[in-house]
Amino acid sequence: MGYYAAMLYMLDPEKNKVVLPRHIEYLDRLDKEGKVFARGPFADGSGGLVIYLAESLEEAAALAENDPHVVEKVRRLELKKWNVLEQTGR
Repeated sequence: MGYYAAMLYMLDPEKNKVVLPRHIEYLDRLDKEGKVFARGPFADGSGGLVIYLAESLEEAAALAENDPHVVEKVRRLELKKWNVLEQTGR
């Protein structure tokens, strides 16, 4: 199992308001399936981040590309494998 960071950069803030409930519903379902490690919006309103848990980049891409924000071209997707380092001293 690996971690994959899906950065979702805002393209259409007005359309985002309409699509957002479907985006949240989609991620809620994946979260219940154990496919989401973390998620949330950027503080500056420029988009958001989803960390997917997947067996491969291909699986993560399929999850990310089926997000309503991506399907409806509300946000631009950039997907990268994320190597988690253990924290020490915290």
